[in-house]
Amino acid sequence: MTAHPTHPKGKKARILLSSVFGPYAVDDEYGSRSINPMELYQNQVTRFQGPFSLRMFHRSFGLMLIQENLDAPCTLLDFPTLDRFIEEIRENTYDVIGISGIQPNIKKVAKMCDLVRTYQPGATLVVGGHVASRADLHGLVAADYIVRGDGVSWFRRYLGQDPKAPVRHPIAYSAHGTRILGVTQRDKPGDTAAILIPSVGCPVGCNFCSTSALFGGKGHFINFFETGDALYEVMCTIEKRLHTEAFFVLDENFLLHRKRALRLLERMQDGDKSWSLYVFSSARVLKSYSMEQLLGLGVSWVWIGLEGDNSNYVKLNQVDTRGLVADLQSHGIRVLGSSIIGLEDHRPEDMPRIITHAVSHGADFHQFMLYTPLPGTPLYTEHAAAGKMLEEENFPTADAHGQYRFNYRHTHFKKGEEEGYLRQAFEKDFEINGPSLARLIRTQLAGYLRHRRHPDPRVRRRIIRDAASLGSTYAAAVWAMSRYYRHNSSPMAANLKRLLGDLYSTFGLKTRLLSPLIGRYLLIMLRREEKRLNSGWHCEPDTFYEKNPAALALDTPASSSAKAETAASSWVTCRTQPTGR
Repeated sequence: MTAHPTHPKGKKARILLSSVFGPYAVDDEYGSRSINPMELYQNQVTRFQGPFSLRMFHRSFGLMLIQENLDAPCTLLDFPTLDRFIEEIRENTYDVIGISGIQPNIKKVAKMCDLVRTYQPGATLVVGGHVASRADLHGLVAADYIVRGDGVSWFRRYLGQDPKAPVRHPIAYSAHGTRILGVTQRDKPGDTAAILIPSVGCPVGCNFCSTSALFGGKGHFINFFETGDALYEVMCTIEKRLHTEAFFVLDENFLLHRKRALRLLERMQDGDKSWSLYVFSSARVLKSYSMEQLLGLGVSWVWIGLEGDNSNYVKLNQVDTRGLVADLQSHGIRVLGSSIIGLEDHRPEDMPRIITHAVSHGADFHQFMLYTPLPGTPLYTEHAAAGKMLEEENFPTADAHGQYRFNYRHTHFKKGEEEGYLRQAFEKDFEINGPSLARLIRTQLAGYLRHRRHPDPRVRRRIIRDAASLGSTYAAAVWAMSRYYRHNSSPMAANLKRLLGDLYSTFGLKTRLLSPLIGRYLLIMLRREEKRLNSGWHCEPDTFYEKNPAALALDTPASSSAKAETAASSWVTCRTQPTGR
C-alpha cells in the first residue's frame, strides 16, 4: 500500500479551500449553464413554477466540514467570482490550495488550477468533490493530488493530524438568500434549519447514484457520528449556538441507520426536545418505522426516491409509493418525490403514462431528472463498456447535469426528444398539483389539524410551532396565489380557493382580515417577480470568506495576547453580494 502523502509543514501549512467560481446561471465558456444554476430547487425541482418557484442557495458544506476539522490555518472562499479568486491567490500566500467542484464544472476547476500554477507555483494543489470521480482527471487538471471521497480524513493525514479523532461539526444554517413570490426572506436566527451531517455515502448503492459511488458504492458509507448519543450532543450544541430547533439532515439515507435513529429518539424524549428534522430516506426504510416513531423524531420533511413506475430498485420493492406519500402528508410530513425520466425500459409511447404516474403522487415538491450515467457510477461503467457514451465533442461534460439531454445513446429515444419529456413532467406536475408553496401549506395544515392535540407534548409543541405562519403569512400567500389565478378555470384555481377557505375556517376572523392586507403586497411582488424572470433576470449566491481560529491567529498582532486569544476561539465570516442579473 502506498504511504499517504504528508506536507512538510504539517499543521503550520497555510490552506485555502475554494468552490468553483461564478457566475453560475449563465452560458459561458467555462461550463456554466443558465438551466443549471447554483440553486437546488430552481435547478431541478420547481424550475417551471415561474414566480412561484422556491429560490435559495446552499453552502459548500463539504468544504465547511473539512475546514472545521483542520488544526492548520485554513481560509474558505465559497462562491467567489473569477476576479475574487484571482485576487485571493495574488494577494495571499498559501502552502496548500484545495478546489472542489461537480463534474459539469470541470472547465472551471481546470481554469482555477492553471491560475494557481501562475500565481502560486509553490503551492500544493488538491482537487476533490464529485469531479474527482473522473478516471482521466489527472490529464485534465494540473493537480498534485485528487481526493475521491472523505476529504476530512485525507487532509488530517496530510497535515499530520489524527484521522480517527472525533469529527467536529460545522455550525451553519442550511440555506441563505431564500426567495419566494418575489420576496427575499431575512436570515433571522432561528428561522432557518441548521445543517446536520451524520454520514456520507449510501450503502443501498443505486447504479446511478454518484454520491454513493464517491464514498465507496453499494454496501459502503462513512459515519461521522456512530451513535444516537453522539448525534444528540452535536444537535444540542448547534441548537444553542444558532437558536434553531430545525435540522436539515445531509445524509443520503438517514433512517437506514436504525439503531442510531432510535437512540436519538430516546435522547430527544429524555431531553424534552421538539426538534424538526428534514431527512432523505428510501421508501422501504421509511415504511419500517411506525408513524409515531417518525413524529417523535420530528420528521417534518422527507425526500424520497420514487424513481419511476416499475423501476425495479430494491428500495421500492412492495411499496405503494402513492399510498406512502398520502399517508405522510396526512400527518403533516412534507414530501419531495424524485422521479427519473428515461430509464432503460422507457419508450416515447409510454411517457404520458409514466409522467402521469409520477404526478399522481401529489408530492409537495417533485424533482425530475434524466437518467444520467456519471463517471464513477456502475451505470457509467456499464454504458462505457457498451460504447454508448457520447464523446466530449458531441456532448460537452458541462451539459451532463440531468436537466437537458442524455449524455449517451439511449436505446429508445431519438436525439433531443428527452428534453421535451422532461419539460412535460415539470409542467404537468405544476398544472395538476399547483405551486409547491400551496402544497406544503396544505400538508402543514393537515398535520396541524390532526396533531395539534397530540398526547406527546413534544410532538404537540413542534406541530404548533411549525404551523405558526399558517394563519398569517401563509394564508396571505394563498390569498395572493388565489387572486393570481382567479380568472383561471384550471383545477389549480379551485384548489387554491378551497385551501384558503380551510385556512379561514381553521384560524378564524383574524386570518380573514390579515390575509387580504398582506396578500395584496405579496400579489404585487409576485407579479413583479414574473416580469423580472420574463426579462431574463436570475440570482447568484453571495460570496463567503471565512477563516478558522488558526488562520485568525496569524492575522492577530503578536504583541496583543488578548486579541490572539480571542481570535483563537472565534471565526470571521465576510459576505459580499453579487450583482443580480
